[in-house]
Amino acid sequence: MRVGARFYLPTAIICAAAWIFLASKLTAQDAHFHNAPASSSQLKNPFAGQQAAIAAGAKLYATNCASCHGINGSGTGNIPALSRGAVDSAPDGEVFWFVTNGSVNNGMPSWASLPETERWQIVTYVKSVKNSLNAQKSESASANLKPVKTTALPPQTPFTDFRFEEPGKIRKITVQDLPAPYVTDSAANGPEVIARPRSAWPKAPIGFSVQQYAHGLDNPRLIRTAPNGDIFLAESSSGKIRVFRGITSDGKPEQSAVFATGLNQPYGIAFYPPGDNPQWIYVGDTDAVVRFSYQNGELKATGTPQHIAELPHEQGHWTRDVQFTADGRKMFVSVGSASNVDDPDTTPDEKNRADILEFNPDGSEMHVYAYGIRNAGGGLAINPDSGELWCSVNERDGLGDNLVPDYITHVTEGGFYGWPWWYIGAHQDPRHEGKHPELREKAIVPDVLLQPHNASLEMTFYEGTQFPAEYRGDIFASEHGSWNRSVRAGYEVIRVPLHQTNRASGEYEDFLTGFVFDNGHVWGRPVGVTVAQDGSLLVSDDGSNSIWRVSYVGTESQQSVHERNHASQGTKSGSK
Repeated sequence: MRVGARFYLPTAIICAAAWIFLASKLTAQDAHFHNAPASSSQLKNPFAGQQAAIAAGAKLYATNCASCHGINGSGTGNIPALSRGAVDSAPDGEVFWFVTNGSVNNGMPSWASLPETERWQIVTYVKSVKNSLNAQKSESASANLKPVKTTALPPQTPFTDFRFEEPGKIRKITVQDLPAPYVTDSAANGPEVIARPRSAWPKAPIGFSVQQYAHGLDNPRLIRTAPNGDIFLAESSSGKIRVFRGITSDGKPEQSAVFATGLNQPYGIAFYPPGDNPQWIYVGDTDAVVRFSYQNGELKATGTPQHIAELPHEQGHWTRDVQFTADGRKMFVSVGSASNVDDPDTTPDEKNRADILEFNPDGSEMHVYAYGIRNAGGGLAINPDSGELWCSVNERDGLGDNLVPDYITHVTEGGFYGWPWWYIGAHQDPRHEGKHPELREKAIVPDVLLQPHNASLEMTFYEGTQFPAEYRGDIFASEHGSWNRSVRAGYEVIRVPLHQTNRASGEYEDFLTGFVFDNGHVWGRPVGVTVAQDGSLLVSDDGSNSIWRVSYVGTESQQSVHERNHASQGTKSGSK
């Protein structure tokens, strides 16, 4: 297998292993950290708890790992915070063994060649970061930061990067545009998230206004609108569901409350039964679907959650979205893969992963509705006109800057979408050459191909009436942003026009941009998107820990709207 040099230099010690630290607990098949031998748990860390080793490890981490695992180990993109999962509970010796031996298919090489002392120092630092993940981003530091010009050549159309993303720009990627694997090295270019600079503000198309609806949130992720208009938000890191009510004249919530606490990395939120009078709120925790009794207007859960269904959760992608069919008879749950490209034929941890699962609403009769979907955990949606299930998907990494495109698509029952053996139709992943030839013609080409590594997350259908009529029925989706591209892409909200036909033509449009400072730094990362009761669009952003509100103001110039809204917010920015 060809491997890009940049991906497998020391950067990869921890950060390129995008899947190392995702485990919430170890499986029976993997009783030790990534199948480390039992003897490794007896290895003693000679530097455990030593401040000098932690400081030395921090320097090694900052140089080699922070671009993917984030400053202070806070995580980026699909790569989680180091405080969660098996790394926290695994013996130091097992983590050391894994750093030494690696897992090549998941982007983690053997680092036996690295001096043993440095390997132990990295382990010592990583084990120390649990209590430092909420370190606040310094506003003064971002104020003094000057953007560094990116000297890379412009990307070849139809591919793009942050330098060329602009509201209103139409894009379309086709199967014919896909390059061969490994045309470029596989990059490790995760962002450092900084406090929002005073001059920075999201950019929307002309005629739209952007306001900061809420700030100072705690890892805001998926956001959904209840039938009565209340806005429910998953604050995943702290295990909370928050609810907002109303919009004041200056674009703020009229009320805010914590609906539920004590959840396990909650993400998906769904109201059941569908319609105007739900009786339950379902929540997709990383390891289960639970539900709370609910009546319209309640701002706090009145009882303990009821366990509905156990979900695969040992490692890998941790977000679980939940949706119901329009008639309420079935529940869909998206579960992403446990790895980048591990073969499910030989990897027990991939059972019922990279799938959309279907259940009865009581959690019974689970079966696989569609498969080969690497990670739709970020976003499921039901088309309100057609009743079709749609999903927003993070595809695989490691094949170069412009492979493999993320995508948004309607989902065919029983459909196979390629992972891990094939991608975007009949393209075989070279890491699985010769495997499953019978699936070649079954691999479905998705409806809309997005920029590779965009990290497409929540999606929603626009049912409001505030935006111009041509927006009615279109899709909006949040693109969390790349780590596996040499020049970053994503970090925006896109619009997918359906042309009032319920069908996509393959095009999408940059809609809300401006979250990138330079190729090394970003201040915002869109995650969730929902339509408020007044028809405005709300976007959760776990970079600035904010919710942004996009409303249509018509002929007023975008510049004057921006200046007024920015002035009304002062210079505040969210912080962790």
